[in-house]
Amino acid sequence: MHSTFSTIDWILFFSYFAILILTSILFSRVEIKSSRDYFTGNNSLPMFAVAISVLATSQSAATFLGGPEYSFTKDLTFLGFYGSAFLAIIFVAKVLVPKFYEINAITVYEYLEHRYSSKAKEYAGVMFLIGRLFASGARLYIGALAIAMILFSDIAPSHIAISIVILVLGALAYTYFGGVKSVIFSDVIQAVTYIGAGVAVLIYLYSTLNRDFYTIIDTLNQNHKLKLIDFSFSGGFTIWTLLTGWFLLNIGAYGLDQDMTQRVLTCRDKKEGEKSLIYSIIFTIPVAMLFLAIGLLLYLFYLHPEISGIKDLSIDRGFNGEKITIFMFYILNEMPEGLRGLVTVGAIAAALSSTNSVLSAMASVAIEDIYRPWFGKNRDEKHFLKASRVAVILFAIMLSIMAMVSYYWQQYTSLPLLNFALSVMAFAYASLLGVYGAGIFTDRGTTKSVLFGLIGGFLTVLILQPYIIGLKVDFSIQIIFGTIVSFLITISQKR
Repeated sequence: MHSTFSTIDWILFFSYFAILILTSILFSRVEIKSSRDYFTGNNSLPMFAVAISVLATSQSAATFLGGPEYSFTKDLTFLGFYGSAFLAIIFVAKVLVPKFYEINAITVYEYLEHRYSSKAKEYAGVMFLIGRLFASGARLYIGALAIAMILFSDIAPSHIAISIVILVLGALAYTYFGGVKSVIFSDVIQAVTYIGAGVAVLIYLYSTLNRDFYTIIDTLNQNHKLKLIDFSFSGGFTIWTLLTGWFLLNIGAYGLDQDMTQRVLTCRDKKEGEKSLIYSIIFTIPVAMLFLAIGLLLYLFYLHPEISGIKDLSIDRGFNGEKITIFMFYILNEMPEGLRGLVTVGAIAAALSSTNSVLSAMASVAIEDIYRPWFGKNRDEKHFLKASRVAVILFAIMLSIMAMVSYYWQQYTSLPLLNFALSVMAFAYASLLGVYGAGIFTDRGTTKSVLFGLIGGFLTVLILQPYIIGLKVDFSIQIIFGTIVSFLITISQKR
């Protein structure tokens, strides 16, 4: 196992952080006078930069490692998720984004204040913060886990903690000083970095296979690895779940989650916001294909020695008791000098792009939707700008703690942490989808019914968990039922 960094690996590693420090200093020179400037960049950001930032925010270390894992073990049906996302984004761009721009929103939850009351906005904001703390804490942990394995060749608590600090300090360098404007420009750097690392791995992997392109494609096809659409009723990423549950999830992710939608609200107007979303998914599909292609080549490399030309390749995907993805196994065992450093930087970039964005998103909801209504009287904008920066630091600390809790949670219990963390956000999405559906498509609902709708959607998804009812209910069914219950409860009262 090539478990140590070479000189060239360390040069790449420190060069990357030198670029991070230099660009964070440059981006921090942006003049910011108010919390609106801090969280929306004064609606002045270029549409293409926003599109790439949305792409980067939607990716993470989990995607970086999880994409190759999916195609290695299964096929290409995961691409259908992005087809579903494309349809959802058209809906978000044409229905939700214009409504957010009409009220000059800083956060997406301000729509509920416009439609119902400030209390309704606060309820939705709290639900977002709780769900996002769990999900992003787990994301941060996964990123730190990957970095600790590569940098230190173990997953000792102290090394996990160091890796978490590396990621959080990198995210804070951008978010604290320059707000969302520097986050978006840094996301462009992170996206270029991890996509570049992916391309380099793909080229190297392809060069190690001793067959021409057509033989590779033919072998993959014979082994049913190129399947794109699943018409079965098995759950997962079938055509039916993609057009229902996953479609709803993507509306929630791109239209009702401040982590993603905050970027869209930094554009000059609603037309630019709509375009940024549509371009983001157009950019995301080939990136997803890149990491799925890496998984397919890893499948040939490890399971088809007649193509790779390498005999006696054993796959024991254990690492200090931790089962790891095939891409991480390849990084730890096969990656040559230089490329190893580049892939490490790519994993850090993928984790950073999702961490810096969530700090800004959580701070914006906490300050604009909760703190300002409660403590906003007789306060000037300098106070809210200072409060915004304090909130960024507080959420960085909270996410770091949650990431360490996640580490011990996974080490000492049998709970599938990532599934649990992501399902927490799914609970919030189902509730928000029902409430927003009622607000946009009906004239019914009150502040009280919004609260009960949020709670009802959450509880419905909770009841449908296997550890509650003892049966495995597909995720798409959970989010459909949660959304319907939330919607019906919200419209149960007249205004």
